[in-house]
Amino acid sequence: MFTMNQTAGRKSMMTGKNRYAGAIFIALFSEILFGLSFIFIKMCVSSISIFTLLSWRGLTAFAAMTVCALLGIIKIDLKGKNLRPLLLLSFFQPISYFVMETLGIRLTTASESGTILACVPIVTMIFSTIFLKDKPTKRQVFFMMMSVTGAVIIGLLGGFQASSNVLGYLFIVGAMCSESAYAITSQKLKGFNSAEKTYAMVASGAVVFTGCALVEHTIKGTLAYYLTLPFTDTNFLICILYLSLGCSVVAFFCANYSISIIGATRRAAFAGLATVTAIIGGVFYLGESFSIVQVMAAVLILVGAYGVNMKRK
Repeated sequence: MFTMNQTAGRKSMMTGKNRYAGAIFIALFSEILFGLSFIFIKMCVSSISIFTLLSWRGLTAFAAMTVCALLGIIKIDLKGKNLRPLLLLSFFQPISYFVMETLGIRLTTASESGTILACVPIVTMIFSTIFLKDKPTKRQVFFMMMSVTGAVIIGLLGGFQASSNVLGYLFIVGAMCSESAYAITSQKLKGFNSAEKTYAMVASGAVVFTGCALVEHTIKGTLAYYLTLPFTDTNFLICILYLSLGCSVVAFFCANYSISIIGATRRAAFAGLATVTAIIGGVFYLGESFSIVQVMAAVLILVGAYGVNMKRK
């Protein structure tokens, strides 16, 4: 009997390790998808309004997930459940985050916004300590600071310029807090699976941002242009397909799942990987330069992410 219990314990331990390792891989994968999004956004953001982009992104993601749910590919069952926690999750991400980020970037410089947003992992660690009582170890704090330092260095490489716009700073800080609050809320939601969380997020984004886009184009008299844009602009269609299916559906689904397994703090440590992916994508697809300082900063990000998630034997 003792031997059987030992065997069962070992199997349970191995299963836990496999789930943890799988969640780590999924967290890495989600950040790579988020990092590649910068390439697609650059394809159309200069000529397309932000609400037009977010609206079609949300609508396409919502339609895709609805079809998957109807076909039984994903399981979504919200009947009889209290939906208020899902609404709170959706408020933080994507609604509050995207609005705050957009307004903040418009009022500040790229170096300022990038530097502030690079601190999201630190804020998430603080929020986890306060709201989840998940106190990080000294080793985790050290490696988290290392990862954030790498991300900040990359944000400053373009040359730091100060806008001195207090309102812009507040919006960027609001976006940073929204991203961290999303991660904490996602971890706390135990009565919903990852598909249900993601579905609520894309549905809320589709409703809010489409409403904003309709108002914007109605005022401008360009409603027909908005409604036909994906069918008349190939670059916009490619951009929307990746941002909706690759990011809003797959990447956020992976993010919600990994958070439920490894927690918000460990998941946040991988945020810098999106920056590294964006740099590599910019080099290969956009012909951007790649300096030795960027290489060193990328190494700091990767080592920091590994250190935060490394488990002691």
